[in-house]
Amino acid sequence: MTVFSSVDAHIDALVPSWLTLPEVAERLGLEVTRIRPLIKEGQLLAVRRGENKVLMVPGDFLGEGKIIKGLSGTLTVLKDDGFSDEEALEWLFTPDPTLPGTPAQALRENRGTEVKRRAQALAV
Repeated sequence: MTVFSSVDAHIDALVPSWLTLPEVAERLGLEVTRIRPLIKEGQLLAVRRGENKVLMVPGDFLGEGKIIKGLSGTLTVLKDDGFSDEEALEWLFTPDPTLPGTPAQALRENRGTEVKRRAQALAV
């Protein structure tokens, strides 16, 4: 089983909205039991947050009934670069003036190639 880490206040403040796993399942039209495997497979990123350490996913990772295009590939590149889940979240939600906006915003706007290129450059 994957160990999910807690998110710190700095990263929590960067992410505009959070969804619980049942909310993610509802948005994706899936059974809630299908969400943890998506996280484990690297399709989604979830962290524990709040008093009860509830597992949550950034709302910006979901589009119209699906996971935003390019997210899983970007998460894979960041993980390969040695990023922890928290570092990946911080990178995805920190404004990048060269994009412009945040990498998460760029993914939502179907600019995944630019995001992936920047993620790959981090390894250099």
